[in-house]
Amino acid sequence: MTVAAALPAPPQRSRFMPSQMVLLILPALVLVAFLLVIPYLNIIVMSFRVPATSAPYAPGFTFANYVRALADPFYLAVLWRTLVICSAVTLICFIIGFPVAYHLARTKSRLRVVLYACILSPLLVSTVIRLYGWMIILANNGIINAGLQDWGLISQPLPLMYNELGVIIGLVHVNLPFMVLPLLGALQGVNPVLEEAARSLGARGMTVMRRVIIPLAMPGIQAGVILVFVMAAGSFVTPVMLGGSRVKLMTPMVVQQLTETFLWPLGAALAIVLSVAGGLLILAWMRFTQRRMKGIA
Repeated sequence: MTVAAALPAPPQRSRFMPSQMVLLILPALVLVAFLLVIPYLNIIVMSFRVPATSAPYAPGFTFANYVRALADPFYLAVLWRTLVICSAVTLICFIIGFPVAYHLARTKSRLRVVLYACILSPLLVSTVIRLYGWMIILANNGIINAGLQDWGLISQPLPLMYNELGVIIGLVHVNLPFMVLPLLGALQGVNPVLEEAARSLGARGMTVMRRVIIPLAMPGIQAGVILVFVMAAGSFVTPVMLGGSRVKLMTPMVVQQLTETFLWPLGAALAIVLSVAGGLLILAWMRFTQRRMKGIA
């Protein structure tokens, strides 16, 4: 008997036929189609319809909604303000969230579970309740202004709410966990031995952070930035509660067109413009970070 005959036959892998693969992914495709593709197509089609006052839209199609959204200085200013505020919120979340995520990834303290709870516990509380808490803190007669006035540091309340500052504070608080969690996952994948090796070669703390840790954590940075930016751009409750009618952002503007002025096609066009503008920024960020990741691969 030969050696080849004595060896056991390797197990045969089961092969799925193409029809079987289609049946396996069909439920997911149907779910994505009904929850994502069809609603987006409906919004796109509606953005080309003729506005009406007694119905969502009138018969016929037109480009007037996009002309108004892209030519009116008011809507362009709202779009620009939205992108700037969302970019500022994303940057602040990264500046605050990166040290927190790095500490959580490297600490061996017994309080690590408590630190995790501090990051995740705000997600268990309704956004509206958290924003009411910020209204109590930032109001003209709130905790900050009342304390500063009692100490004689100010004579008039500081404008901390119903402006862009209040909106940014609220958006940072709401979206900060969504920056910390992707960063935490990426930083936990960075071997601490690499940091020790860089320090042994004479690199200082900031050099190690800039040349070793941040490049290796770039996938988490990419994901966290995209996640926070998208959630900030689509936020409705925070700008309304902390910005009031003084801070005009695109998402509340879209809801206003749908519910108050009953201009559904114009609201759909504004939503598409915001999506395209935000998508272009995200695409530029992804291409930038992908080049950085290829440089360290």
